[in-house]
Amino acid sequence: MTTKQKGNGASRRQFLTGAAAAGAGAVAAAAAKASGPDPLITEMQDWASSTGAGVDATPYGMPIQFESDVVRRNVEWLTADTISSINFTPIHALDGTITPQGCAFERHHSGAIELRKEDYRLMINGLVDQELVFTYNDLERFPRENRVYFCECAANTGMEWAGAQLNGAQFTHGMIHNMEYSGVSLRTLLNEAGVKPEGKWVYVEGADASSNGRSIPLEKALDDCLVAFKANGEALRMEHGYPTRLVVPGWEGNMWVKWLRRIEVTEVAVESREETSKYTDTLANGISRKWTWEMDAKSVVTSPSPQAPIKHGPGPLVITGLAWSGRGAITGVDVTLDGGKNWQKARLAAPGQSKALTRFYLDIEWNGEEMFLQSRARDETGYVQPTKNQLREVRGLNSIYHNNGIQTWWVKANGEAENVEIS
Repeated sequence: MTTKQKGNGASRRQFLTGAAAAGAGAVAAAAAKASGPDPLITEMQDWASSTGAGVDATPYGMPIQFESDVVRRNVEWLTADTISSINFTPIHALDGTITPQGCAFERHHSGAIELRKEDYRLMINGLVDQELVFTYNDLERFPRENRVYFCECAANTGMEWAGAQLNGAQFTHGMIHNMEYSGVSLRTLLNEAGVKPEGKWVYVEGADASSNGRSIPLEKALDDCLVAFKANGEALRMEHGYPTRLVVPGWEGNMWVKWLRRIEVTEVAVESREETSKYTDTLANGISRKWTWEMDAKSVVTSPSPQAPIKHGPGPLVITGLAWSGRGAITGVDVTLDGGKNWQKARLAAPGQSKALTRFYLDIEWNGEEMFLQSRARDETGYVQPTKNQLREVRGLNSIYHNNGIQTWWVKANGEAENVEIS
């Protein structure tokens, strides 16, 4: 039940020219011509005739009240309480690629803790030449790096394995954020301690009650991992692991241990709770795969979407979304308006960065008919984002994690959108 998008004949330039001549508000009204002068243009408004608020009233800048709906949200039936919870990024309301810390996805297993910089300690032990303990001030003295990476929960889109469940891009794909992290290369700290030849893994754990311990191959630890203490230029928020967290680029978010307190070099993987009974992929035959660390190429249209409906009639429409890959840079995104019958090449806002979000756009003339919107990402390895059915053929329906299947939004003629699947 799909329909092919057809153009309405009028060019975007013609439409915008006509809208400007008709007065402000014509664009939002989808080419409806104004019946008379617009008082918002012709009359003096309150905000232009009196002084505004003093910024000293809010020492830390907060969003204007009109954007109060742009917040993290959780799903009540997905997490029973706030002690162990998941908060979803409002990706439908954002543009560009950098996620503000205040509304960025975060996952905690035993509540967010308050840990002062003065009380912070990071131990490196195990198969090293010299066991070391660093203070926060010690870390700040090492050479620093700044890197932009996405952090995605392995369970992102996990509820969609059995069919369309959650109605909104924030809830289907919002277990992700993309921030500029500043910190010290984990390689630098491990080299300071000296890794013994028999060391093949590192086991990392946090200072919170859950500790969330995870094993990471030494090769990855020495590659691009960071011990980060800043995000988007400011100190980490409490819920993001203040004062330091581990950054494991391209790999599932549960490995990005927060409130990082210990790194043990080991000969074999520890195989803790979080990498055996949890964060494994159960296949159709009941056997579970473990250590599927990398996040495969994925994308989603963020607008139009269920939480970002079309609010105007036929005419110019900007379709936009996000794409990412844990294996490298996004090289292209295709968008379909008719459920996969025909695909168009989307415009990347900037060349893809390795293991970071990429913004894409498709500017169309919407004719007011229903659409079945999908996006399909490609990365520098040649990997192409699969359909959900292609994933299910291999994995069955028992999985929770690593669902990177193509998402479908049914955009109705009235501009509202709904989460659906097309077989």
